[in-house]
Amino acid sequence: METKTDYGQIARSRSFKLLMRRKKRFLFPMTAFFLIFYFLLPVLTSYTDVLNEPALGPISWAWVFAFAQFVMTWTLCIVYSRKAARFDEDVERIREEAGRERV
Repeated sequence: METKTDYGQIARSRSFKLLMRRKKRFLFPMTAFFLIFYFLLPVLTSYTDVLNEPALGPISWAWVFAFAQFVMTWTLCIVYSRKAARFDEDVERIREEAGRERV
């Protein structure tokens, strides 16, 4: 016998609201940091000369900043993957709670 899931009830549950609050608290600052860091390179290279100075021999700060964007992207991907695994565990717990309430 197949029972329908009441998604409205799940969305109103304390557990789901807590999960969504935690996700927003994590995702908003991470996204803001990524966008600021990403768009800072073209802005600084277009409107200032700050990154034109040599950093390591003939390598300018613009190249260092550009390389740092690759490092930042990989780091944020790793951090997000680990955090998403915890969010997935919470989702499974919420599903189990919803299943118990139907019985």
